[in-house]
Amino acid sequence: MKLSEMEATLREIRVTPVKTLGQNFLHDQNLARWIVARAELTPDDYVVEVGPGLGALTEFILGSGARVLAIEKDGRLANFLRERFRGDRLEIVHGDALEFDVRRLFAQPRVKFIGNLPYNVSSQLLLNFTAYPSPISLWLCMLQKEMARRLSAEPRTADYGALTLIVQLHYRVEYLRTVPSSVFLPRPEVDSAFVKITPRPLGELPEYDAELFTRLVRAGFSQRRKQLQKLLRDEVNDWEAAAQAGGFDPKARAEELSLIQWIALSNFVGPKMPALGDLHSTELFAVVDMDDAVVGAAPRAEVHANNFLHRAVHILLFNDLGELFLQKRSSLKDRHPRVWDSSAAGHVDAGEDYDVAAARELAEELGVSSRLDRVAKLPASDRTGHEFIWLYVGSHNGPFQLARSEIECGGFFPPEVVSGWLQARPHDFAPGFVECWQAYTRRAA
Repeated sequence: MKLSEMEATLREIRVTPVKTLGQNFLHDQNLARWIVARAELTPDDYVVEVGPGLGALTEFILGSGARVLAIEKDGRLANFLRERFRGDRLEIVHGDALEFDVRRLFAQPRVKFIGNLPYNVSSQLLLNFTAYPSPISLWLCMLQKEMARRLSAEPRTADYGALTLIVQLHYRVEYLRTVPSSVFLPRPEVDSAFVKITPRPLGELPEYDAELFTRLVRAGFSQRRKQLQKLLRDEVNDWEAAAQAGGFDPKARAEELSLIQWIALSNFVGPKMPALGDLHSTELFAVVDMDDAVVGAAPRAEVHANNFLHRAVHILLFNDLGELFLQKRSSLKDRHPRVWDSSAAGHVDAGEDYDVAAARELAEELGVSSRLDRVAKLPASDRTGHEFIWLYVGSHNGPFQLARSEIECGGFFPPEVVSGWLQARPHDFAPGFVECWQAYTRRAA
């Protein structure tokens, strides 16, 4: 939509741009086309567009064949978009993107995010849609230039701060271009910039505790001019050793540490992750026959190497809203690392019964206890990893103390999201959970 057409349209629908909503409409068609081209869209993509306005980007996104979920806070513009773009590939949500439940996007196979974000809430919007773990594989965002510089900043610069590190911990950020105010109606008082955000490849960074990392970073940048050793004296008991381990000056300030050095500092402060072999070297499993009768015991490695039949438990914990807690398995796991699994799960040790093992796994992995009810018993098969599984259900609202050697992260999800997610992205889940969820939903039907 050209500038003259945009002005005429706004008069026709009796809309005056509202400054508090950050309404600055993009009228440069070449720029809109360039932005959408960066997404490399196909008909397999599901695009979330925040702040579509009059549809400058929406037009080209739909032209790619992708499906679009457009979130527009202004009801007048939402109605206009429904009239302008008719078809089943566009869903208009009239609402505040800050209140949008990002979890529903897990039910889509491939999600990309495109937005001309309002300046006054851009950081909150970004943190909402990039909250880890995220179902989104690409973010293309028009931001205030200052915000774009902060997201893509390097150490030892004025723009480098807590937001930089919190976002860059999980994502790569590219500053693609500066956008002049002249391409918007009305013109904003400052220039904008366009950034591209993508998830970091697995294994690119050392292991870390994200919660501890974030806490240290926020504390470290709370007073930028102070030395870190003064700001973090309550967190770090041997600052000289921490600086040596992280390879930074003991007198360094927060902006002088790189992302890798901040991770090294958090790992120095936090509990050390045990080596994978240490986690499982002493485990002895109950070995069973085809009738699930115990016939002996064997070490974990021997059981898995020889596909011996053995026992396991899976626990599904629901909160008061009926949402299921899922855990994402740690990269240290020897089987199915970094995929989603039941709330808690584990093997039955030699000398244990199923009920005792379920209570133990819940305490070890999540740090809680709960009444557990048996739901179903799954026979041993290739799909269960040669495990007889008793499935349990319990209730808990959290918070949980996640066993970091076992679990990377976790979260509550509505059951309908879990089912849609499993259908759209089955590779995201451990095979044992797939079997357990199918058994649970059959019982619940």
